[in-house]
Amino acid sequence: MVEPRCDLIDVFLSDPLTGNPLAVVHGADGLSDADMLRLTRWLGFSETTFLLPPTDPAADYRVRIFYPAGELPFAGHPTLGTCHAWIEAGGQPHHQDRIVQQCGVGLVDIRRDEDMLWFKAPPLLRDGPLHPDETAVAAKLLNIPTDRIVDAVHADNGPGWILLRLAHVDDVLGASIVHKPDGMADIGLFAPYDGAGEADFEVRAFFTSPSGMLMEDPVTGSLNAALAQYAFANGLADGRYTACQGRGVGRAGRVHCKQDDDASIWIGGSTATVARHALLAPLG
Repeated sequence: MVEPRCDLIDVFLSDPLTGNPLAVVHGADGLSDADMLRLTRWLGFSETTFLLPPTDPAADYRVRIFYPAGELPFAGHPTLGTCHAWIEAGGQPHHQDRIVQQCGVGLVDIRRDEDMLWFKAPPLLRDGPLHPDETAVAAKLLNIPTDRIVDAVHADNGPGWILLRLAHVDDVLGASIVHKPDGMADIGLFAPYDGAGEADFEVRAFFTSPSGMLMEDPVTGSLNAALAQYAFANGLADGRYTACQGRGVGRAGRVHCKQDDDASIWIGGSTATVARHALLAPLG
């Protein structure tokens, strides 16, 4: 059996060490679910992924995605970071025009274009407006005046996101964690910029840690995928846009979103290796 090794990948970066870090474990066949969760919690990143042989013949590789509270069926920056690590380790896709990842939501298409990796946004598992009570709870957790919320919707493509569209970028940047959630909370905030600039939207994402505290995620592919579906469907974007994320935690992430002629939506970003193939000691 291949000894497990770990890569560290920076995902959605604009400059070195400005994106969201990801640990990718190669040769994870011999690790138990408990091992995977323990390592994820010890590393402390928002997610850690574990590469495995595919069980679906249409897939190039299989990945399990863990975050400190358990396993996720899908997540965006782990998808791009894992694909980067798989290619760098010599992975050869079945098709020249795409890589196919197998994960909890099924098969996810990834492509290489413009010196970036892009994943095809999976369909939403839940959408539609939030109940006013749910909106009020989210606003209270992040100290957002309810009159600054333009829209509030479910945007669940696996992690369970809810999405709040705020009136101005300053409202997004001014949000702060002031309460401990009663249970799990995965909250995304965004607002459009007023004019031409480095980005079209400012985005922040908050999730609940195993200790029950609300925390901010540096740069979030799954939330941006759901946001893109909302933005294109509601006329907030046409064809292509760029989102900034991470300023609230000292990062400078860039997420690129585009819609093809067939209405499929792709989420792209730069990826870079920070450390390669560290041998893992036995976890038992």
